Order: sequence, then C-alpha cells, then structure tokens
Amino acid sequence: VVGAVAEARAGAVNAAEEPLLLSAAQGKQVDRPPVWLMRQAGRYMKACYQILCEKYPSFRERSENVDLVVEISLQPWKVFKPDGVILFSDILTPLSGMNIPFDIVKGKGPIIFDPIRSGVDVEKVREFIPEESVPYVGEALTILRKEVKKEAAVLGFVGAPFTLASYVVEGGSSKHFTRIKRLAFSQPQVLHALLQRFATSMAKYVQYQADNGAQAVQIFDSWATELSPVDFEQFSLPYLKLIVDTVKQTHPHLPLILYASGSGGLIERLPLTGVDVVSLDWTVDMGEGRRRLGGDVAVQGNVDPGVLFGSKEFITDRIHDTVRKAGKGKHILNLGHGIVVGTPEENVAHFFEVAKGIRY
Repeated sequence: VVGAVAEARAGAVNAAEEPLLLSAAQGKQVDRPPVWLMRQAGRYMKACYQILCEKYPSFRERSENVDLVVEISLQPWKVFKPDGVILFSDILTPLSGMNIPFDIVKGKGPIIFDPIRSGVDVEKVREFIPEESVPYVGEALTILRKEVKKEAAVLGFVGAPFTLASYVVEGGSSKHFTRIKRLAFSQPQVLHALLQRFATSMAKYVQYQADNGAQAVQIFDSWATELSPVDFEQFSLPYLKLIVDTVKQTHPHLPLILYASGSGGLIERLPLTGVDVVSLDWTVDMGEGRRRLGGDVAVQGNVDPGVLFGSKEFITDRIHDTVRKAGKGKHILNLGHGIVVGTPEENVAHFFEVAKGIRY
C-alpha cells in the first residue's frame, strides 16, 4: 500500500511538472484553462518590439537571427507569463530552403519573386531539409526551452500545404484566390504535386521543431477556408492528415493544433485531420463549436481580438463566457485570431490576469 501511495504521489508530481497547456491538450485533468495569444510577440508591444524594428527593419532579419528570435519570443513571456511561448517566425520561413525566393515587405506583406504556375515550376521546388535551411529555428527553440523551463509550453508552428501553396501560386497575399483556384480546377494534378511536396516538407519541419524543443506545434491553414467543403476535402484535408499521420509515427505524444480562420463551414471536417486541438475563430459560438467538434478533440480560442479594445469589465465578461461555453477541460484559452496592432497593453495584461485567476 505504501508503495502504491508513493507511486501515486510521484505521478501527481510529474503531472504538476508538465506545462498546463500540454495537460489540457492531452485531455488530462487541469484546474483552469491554459492561456496564450496568437501573435503575442510583436507589433502591439510598443516599447520592446518597436525599438527592435527600428534597429532591424527587415522582418526576415528579425525572424532569421537566433538572438532576435529568442528575444522577441520571450518579450511577452517576461511581461505576461502566458502558458504558451510561441516561436517568433513566419509560416513562409521554409520557402527559401525549398528554392522559392521570397521576402516580407513592410506595408505590402509577402512577395514571391517567381510564382509557381506550372508543372515545370513545381519540379524546381526542393524538399525542405530544416537542419540545413533553418538551423536558427532549432537553436532558438532549444534556448527557449531552457529559458521558460517547465513554467510554460514552448510552441512551434508551420504553414499548412494549401495555405503555403496559395502564397506561392498567387505571388503573395490575395483577395479572391483566383490563380490558385484556376490551377486547382483546370490543372489539379499540378496543384496536387505541389501540395504533396509541401506536406512531406512540413511534416519534417514539425518533427525538426519537436526534436529541438517545441512541446506542441500549431498548423496554420489560414486560407483553407477559401475552399468550399468539397474542395477542402480534396486540396487541404488529405495533406493535413498526411502531416499529422507522419508526425504521430515519430512523435505520438506531441500535441498538434490546427487553426483555420473563418472555419465555421468546415468545423466537422477539421477533426478528421487527426489533430489533438482545433482552434476556432470568434465567428463561431464556442458552445456550438464544441458540440460540432465532438468530444475527442480539444478546443482552443476564441475571444474576438477586438474585445481587447473594450473596458476591463467587458473583457472579463467575454473571457468567462468563452470558458463557460468551452466547458471543463480540453480547452486552451486564446483569441480567435492574432492580437491587433494598437491593442492597449494594459488590456492584454488584464486578459492574462483574469484568465489565470479562473478555476474550474
């Protein structure tokens, strides 16, 4: 009996040592929802981030230099102590290593210098080898793990195949996604070949991030929701599933989070990818979203980022409403999208303070 009690105590200690975010993602018992915010490092943090931007005006320089990546990733951690510390990077970071030259220009966003429009173009795309192309990502993740210890989970992230393909086919951001849809509907075999390359490469990238310190990885399929459900099932779902299946073979306990903005029309299809957590945007009622997802998957989100411009009382009410509708456990509190530029920092501080004071 004594041995059993000691073993139970050891198990409780180990569970306590695990970051709260991992426990919630895995469906373990937690006393409150963990909380972090998308885009929590960056433009709204005036004093910290904007000084760095003046000194290093190029986004790529900021996101491809180990010291800067670590410093920017840790800025919100030092101020707000979120339960998740996410790598400062971009979903397009792997493109250079795949022989797709690009840049991210202030005021314009991503620019792809040689957009992919044909089978010949796809043949030029190389498979991504992270340790050769982005060693700074692995180094930064390793340092972040040491810095935050077990007080928070270190999060990595990758872009989903269809979303990456949208950028490289369109040549950058798009309003109507005409070029990628033309390719999808007139030359589907070309798009499938490109999606396959992105899927195998991003699976490797997730594994690389996990091997270097990421304790959970979020997959951003920002533009998948531009597809109709029937086209999502053809051009996004199989490739998301390929990434998840590949990663789970080598890292079965790594929580994978899927985020697609505007996903209300696709909710039932998102768990079919096999991810552990589905992140909802704010256009879906959390209670309805939870019911539509089913009980097998955890949920993340989904406070409207605009709420952070409201009064502290309003912010408090919305947090409690979201947590109540999400129900006890298997919920990671977050915004339904990234923090908006100009959000008052004191309201972000209040968001975290209220969130961390919740008890089930």
